[in-house]
Amino acid sequence: MTTGMNLNFKRIRFFFMIFLLFLMQGLQAAYLLIPMDETQKNHLKAYGIAYWILKHDVEVDWLLNYRGGSFMSQYSKATENECVIRGVSFEVLADVQASAILQEIADPQVNMENMKLHKAPKIAVYSPKNKLPWDDAVTLVLTYAEIPYDVVYDEEIMSGVLPLYNWLHLHHEDFTGQYGKFWAVYRNYPWYQEDVRVNEAIATKFGFSKVSQLKLSVAEKIRDFVAGGGYMFAMCSAPDSYDIALAAENDDICDVMFDGDPPDPNAQSKLDFNKCFAFENFRLVMNPNVYAKSNIDVTDTRPRTVNETNDLFTLFDFSAKWDPVPTMLCQDHEAVIKGFMGQTTAFNEKFVKSSITIMGENKGLGEARYVHGDYGKGTFTFLGGHDPEDYQHLVGDPPTDLSLHPNSPGYRLILNNVLFPAAKKEKRKT
Repeated sequence: MTTGMNLNFKRIRFFFMIFLLFLMQGLQAAYLLIPMDETQKNHLKAYGIAYWILKHDVEVDWLLNYRGGSFMSQYSKATENECVIRGVSFEVLADVQASAILQEIADPQVNMENMKLHKAPKIAVYSPKNKLPWDDAVTLVLTYAEIPYDVVYDEEIMSGVLPLYNWLHLHHEDFTGQYGKFWAVYRNYPWYQEDVRVNEAIATKFGFSKVSQLKLSVAEKIRDFVAGGGYMFAMCSAPDSYDIALAAENDDICDVMFDGDPPDPNAQSKLDFNKCFAFENFRLVMNPNVYAKSNIDVTDTRPRTVNETNDLFTLFDFSAKWDPVPTMLCQDHEAVIKGFMGQTTAFNEKFVKSSITIMGENKGLGEARYVHGDYGKGTFTFLGGHDPEDYQHLVGDPPTDLSLHPNSPGYRLILNNVLFPAAKKEKRKT
């Protein structure tokens, strides 16, 4: 009897030791979690860490709607050190803890999803080489987050470089050839005159008699880039001027001070809205003394009561498991975002195509601020406004110091788009 009890005890002790061994292995550092809720000290640099991990050929789990859209990857001391250097909050997890998080996310009853990020996208920013008296929120945040990018402009695009990139950003640009319609106020300023000279020289180099023709050709090459599977993100004056240029492909909408001859008096009736990415049925603003290029932009038509204290827009809450793409683009630690003005501040919802997904809006004002759509094999996202942390950025104002805004919800929307091409996006079947 005693011998049998001893054998049973030894077996129990043996299995207990095996259990402890597996438990200890599970408790070892296996994953690194970068929380993106209110506990994160620097949301913007956290995106840079995710990009840095991808650049080292390690996959990243983007945990949609889990603690503000957190990132998780296999643990490495190098990643931990990088987080410390950049001031990014992180948590070291055991394998069992990471598995528990993934199980929670996989529950069909919760609005969460795990999106695998596979490869760091190659990024291009469309920006002129000549110095202009304004900055670009995207280049500011890419630099601050330490995400590398290349600057391309008309010469590079006309030379065919776009297929080398996954992601293209357009910002304070005017694809209609009207130089942002700054003529009325700034035509005697050296920077404006230099911008005209540079663009006319590029147009001549590529055989165009007008800058508007050059800009249309550039817009069409960008269109082909998106159709072939590229990702375009545009802000400020770029979104509406881009669609206007496409719609006016066979039209002259530029006044004499922009291209040397008057516009076509029947320009409005000749617009082809089928060629536009996001907008339709809009009317051109032909007056060269008015900044607006069409009534897509609401800057001059919104109520005068709208100001910095009450200008807000709300992000939509999408189903992470059924609509992972807009969910990804809306990841944030705040659902209500401070509005910010630009040459194009927001889009009149009446002119947004029904096929476009509105991701952020001020419903009371009828303003779409953040929209997304597909074109061919690629996608595009348009965000109204110039700088999420500078409500009314004026010509000549200094650039925003992002070290003062490391947790900016508005800038997070930009960085969601930067990581977007790294994800394998598969829509679920009903």
